[in-house]
Amino acid sequence: MTRTAYLDYVKPSLLFVLILLAAMLRALPSSAESPETLTVAGGCFWCVESDFESVPGVIEAVSGYTGGKADNPTYKQVSKGGTGHYEAVQITFDPAQVSRETLLNMFFRSVDPTDAGGQFCDRGDSYRTAIFVSNADEKALAQQAKSSAQQELGQTVVTPILNAGTFYPAEAYHQDYYKGDKLIFTRFGPKRQKSAYKAYREACGRDARVKQLWGSDAPFAGS
Repeated sequence: MTRTAYLDYVKPSLLFVLILLAAMLRALPSSAESPETLTVAGGCFWCVESDFESVPGVIEAVSGYTGGKADNPTYKQVSKGGTGHYEAVQITFDPAQVSRETLLNMFFRSVDPTDAGGQFCDRGDSYRTAIFVSNADEKALAQQAKSSAQQELGQTVVTPILNAGTFYPAEAYHQDYYKGDKLIFTRFGPKRQKSAYKAYREACGRDARVKQLWGSDAPFAGS
């Protein structure tokens, strides 16, 4: 076989291989998007954690404290007041399954964003609502969700959009409180943690108020 004939044979074969490789690469699943976080304050962090861990695409939700000036705050310090911290939840999610925009809209419809003094039966600065953002894109999405909520309610939404600071995870006993089996003593009598949580949530009037505000648009009321 002459050199020219050999090259004439190789070129089509090489082209076929390249086409085959390209087709195989297209068939491979695209690389997963990196997880993202959204930090919100919506009153009792047990309730916010419980709500958002039920959302498909949410990897985990961690109860904690943020927005204040105290380093490594404790629950006792935050609930007493004076630290400036909010009870907050840091939500880690897969943006390929659920968008930040969706989560923000769900957040507004899971709280009373017209209440500047706390949430439901929990009063005081640490129980106020807030959204914490890390960049201009996150801020724009939060503002868009806030405007949408205000337009739908026809009332002033007081939830601030704040620059994110250090998030401090709460004590271990607060994490996944809503599904714990530990026997505890409460004002409702001895109960398993998950039963105590349900009793607290109902007594606090969270779902009743959210249903009153949002009706069928409330994503978690009754959870």
